[in-house]
Amino acid sequence: MHRWLLPEYIADILPAEARLVEEKRRRVLDLFHSCGYDLVSTPLIEYTESLIGEGDHDLDMRTFKLVDQLSGRQLGLRADIAPQVARLDAHLLNRQGAVRLCYAGSVVQTQPTSLLGSREQLQVGAEIYGHAGIEADLEIMTLLLDCLALLGVQSAQLDIGHAGVYRSLVGHFDLNAEQEQALFAAYQNKDVAELVALTDPLPDVARKAFRSLSELNGGRDVIEQARANLPLLPGINDALDELDRVMAELNVIGAQGGIDLVELRAAHYHNGLVFAAYAEGWPNAIAWGGRYDNVGRQFGRARPATGFSFDLRELIGKLELGDAQKAILAPYAPDDSALYQVIRALRTNNEIVVINLPGHEAHVVELNVDRELQKRGGVWQVVPFGRCN
Repeated sequence: MHRWLLPEYIADILPAEARLVEEKRRRVLDLFHSCGYDLVSTPLIEYTESLIGEGDHDLDMRTFKLVDQLSGRQLGLRADIAPQVARLDAHLLNRQGAVRLCYAGSVVQTQPTSLLGSREQLQVGAEIYGHAGIEADLEIMTLLLDCLALLGVQSAQLDIGHAGVYRSLVGHFDLNAEQEQALFAAYQNKDVAELVALTDPLPDVARKAFRSLSELNGGRDVIEQARANLPLLPGINDALDELDRVMAELNVIGAQGGIDLVELRAAHYHNGLVFAAYAEGWPNAIAWGGRYDNVGRQFGRARPATGFSFDLRELIGKLELGDAQKAILAPYAPDDSALYQVIRALRTNNEIVVINLPGHEAHVVELNVDRELQKRGGVWQVVPFGRCN
């Protein structure tokens, strides 16, 4: 085996892309900061009971696990940063009002989330804790759209759903855990044949409701279609009211959005409004989020919460890298203090200055330079590269 080979769905990031990823990460974090979101950084590895919520089988399957050599307890490599941020809000920050937090860090997963995705992602996200109203959901959705526009994603659209609709149906018709998990998978995979097979044994009312749910997607008129085709359960009515208000307010700001009542990404994780962002050129969702109230219960303090996240590395992979900034070549002159003062001044002014180390003159072309420092009349000056004195 060649030592340079990497595991499947794991990849290096080469200079041009790495530069772009870091530039975009900084700009996104600056946007979060300007909106009042505090940056947090959490450990790559934790005890699995902290990383994985009770009953979250999906996250459990995506988490790499190992044994701690010090304590003998099971550790996990984080596959999602959101549960860690919930721990911070619940256990360490202990604030009483609305808390806005953001993060950007690597996560590692046992399986890729898409055919061309990586098992190591750079997860970027923002979350609001402590506010139960949809005002927080709307802020999170608009912040995501602003974030995608900042990254150069044109005409992103939100597909918005509500986990309360699906959960109300599952609870009302008393589906067992096995039925519910199979039905959830069929909705996620858009597998109509499987949905028909799973709902055939159900009573007529339940069969009609679950099949109708798969067809309820489109514009704002879907809300009235849902009221006409789904049982008039309190949980469903409340969910549809929230969707109606969100669509109205997004329309005011000119955001593009639609409704998809089987947008059920991580339904066991979310319990309210959920959404995914799509854009031309990407076959799958490029960002996702929603409400996950009481996520901090396992840490001793349940709080309302809503947020979003995306993989910056995968998103950047389809954007234009652009031309790298050209550099200035400086000669190697360790005894010339004036030269080093000029170099420092140029670098302070956001110029790239590369010192030409001895013996590498034949490889200067690799340094991406278009100018150089030459001494003229006893003064170091920046001149076009290759111009003789």
